[in-house]
Amino acid sequence: MPQMLTREPSDGDTATGLLRAEHFQMAYVTNDLDRACALFGAQLGIREWASLGGAMAEGGEIQARFAWVGTLMYEIICASGPGSDIYIGRMPKNAGFAIKHHHLGFLIQNQQQWDGVLANAAQHGWPVPYKNVNPLVEVCFVDVPHLGHYLEYLYATPAGLEFFASVPRS
Repeated sequence: MPQMLTREPSDGDTATGLLRAEHFQMAYVTNDLDRACALFGAQLGIREWASLGGAMAEGGEIQARFAWVGTLMYEIICASGPGSDIYIGRMPKNAGFAIKHHHLGFLIQNQQQWDGVLANAAQHGWPVPYKNVNPLVEVCFVDVPHLGHYLEYLYATPAGLEFFASVPRS
């Protein structure tokens, strides 16, 4: 299907604005990954997911599912145990099944953009409560309090880009 709207890519000048990077992902957290994926499938049209997960450095566990719809990747995260507060800290407590918007994901193209993200967050006094380096990405969350969700920045390795390319399309 042809696109109805031609869109120019961002200039990527993250030093002048955190929303200037390439927005490619919308992420949610849940306390029941199977139920959340079933809801996204039956009611929102996502048919197939890629999976990643395992132990976190602090001792907790994380599982995530990924799917492309057009130019946007959807991610659903379920985490528990030590180190999981960055994911579940804003979830309703004792509410039964829950899904909550967690972050917008931005793909970083180069070191200048990465440095711009960190400088911009520091300039505005916005916390960077999570940073990690793994074989797929260098990643950080920026907490812009006015938004109510995180902004995630992913500086992908070649293996990370291969993973993103392998994620199923719905």
